[in-house]
Amino acid sequence: MTETAIDLLATNDVSEARARALLSAAVTGADDGELFLEYRQAESLVFDNGRLKAANYDTTQGFGLRAVAGEAAGYAHSGEISEAALKRAGDAVRAVASGHSGTYAAAPQRTNAHLYPETNPLDRPTFADKVALLQTIDAYARAKDPKVRQVSVSLAASWQVVDILRADGHRMRDVRPLVRFSVSIVAGDGSRQESGSHGFGGRDTIGAFVTEESWKAAVDEALRQALVNLEAVPAPAGSYDVVLGNGWPGILLHEAVGHGLEGDFNRKKTSAFAGLMGERVASKGVTIVDDGTLGGRRGSLTVDDEGTPTSRTVLIEDGILTGYMQDRQNARLMGVAPTGNGRRQSYAHIPMPRMTNTIMLSGDRDPGEILEGVKDGIYAVSFGGGQVDITSGKFVFSCTEAYRIENGRLGAPVKGAMLIGNGPDALTRVEAVGNDMALDPGIGTCGKQGQGVPVGVGQPTLRINQMTIGGTAV
Repeated sequence: MTETAIDLLATNDVSEARARALLSAAVTGADDGELFLEYRQAESLVFDNGRLKAANYDTTQGFGLRAVAGEAAGYAHSGEISEAALKRAGDAVRAVASGHSGTYAAAPQRTNAHLYPETNPLDRPTFADKVALLQTIDAYARAKDPKVRQVSVSLAASWQVVDILRADGHRMRDVRPLVRFSVSIVAGDGSRQESGSHGFGGRDTIGAFVTEESWKAAVDEALRQALVNLEAVPAPAGSYDVVLGNGWPGILLHEAVGHGLEGDFNRKKTSAFAGLMGERVASKGVTIVDDGTLGGRRGSLTVDDEGTPTSRTVLIEDGILTGYMQDRQNARLMGVAPTGNGRRQSYAHIPMPRMTNTIMLSGDRDPGEILEGVKDGIYAVSFGGGQVDITSGKFVFSCTEAYRIENGRLGAPVKGAMLIGNGPDALTRVEAVGNDMALDPGIGTCGKQGQGVPVGVGQPTLRINQMTIGGTAV
């Protein structure tokens, strides 16, 4: 049996017929439910300070059994795939449908889409070759500039096989490779030290991503950012026009706006966008989509973790709110179709509406003209951490690379800049949308209610009028 043909029931001596019988008993009277089976291999290596600092490898497998009744859901999971464990799980979740007389929902439609190869990225190169590669990258980075003081390089890959069984006989499978590479550099000048980082990845083999050209470009970019930050001056504080660069700055869009467009928050009316369907929520020219169908992207999925094919969901079109991201439960309760956004971190987690690749589409403005139109502002190229309140939409984000804009020209780099605002309000302040939409390099992970899943972002250059900047200048 090849790995891509792995059958978790068969390899654990459980017949599909028996598993389906136990599932059927568990969801009797329920509105929906499924058996989610997962097998995952994962490996990560960290080369830090001139040596291999960490190397981890693990193999996990297990199942999650769910029954959905109205707004409630019963969920049980186990790392043991056996008839006895399935029976125990069924007995546990069956209680949620006690006294409930629901009609089992129709199965998701099937798909023939193939968004990524099934090849296991852990197979090649060998472990020794991976270590040698990281050592080569470390040496290259240290030789680039005498100001380089520390280099950290990481390489992570995983291979996930999921099987989703339903009581109506429907069965779906997805085999998901995932690779992530990153490099961080600390550069120093005298007593001052600053850092820069860059990474990339997606759903393919390691060899498809980590080429000599790509890792050298990543090192060069991380070093460039560190050297820029060495020259940075304290950021000003106050209200400024802000220009966001294309690509990775879409992470602000993801956090400040994207979570507020997930179905559960809107069904429960805890989102700032709740009840605004069909209304203007952003400036004209702002169109935002969530697209899980992009080939090989980090946030893409052939089917989501409920078995629904992913889709290109238009959330905001020319400033008008047109849709939410939906899993099966929230879609049913809201009377709309699921969009393929039901995601879970692993078999031990219940699915919920989550983003895939969330993107603002290109407008018609030249990026250079957008900058030229700003008399006094901030140009934010890259972001680090941040915090968002879903109910109010308020956010705080730190810039890892930013510059002053003075009379339409880029000025000095600044450090310590914090963007402070409100997501829905910021959307109405978008004054110009560039024609240069770019996707992020493939490094994003999204957290929600303790679950982390890989995601993608993207956007063109944007100008947002009068945002609050928290700075360090005195």
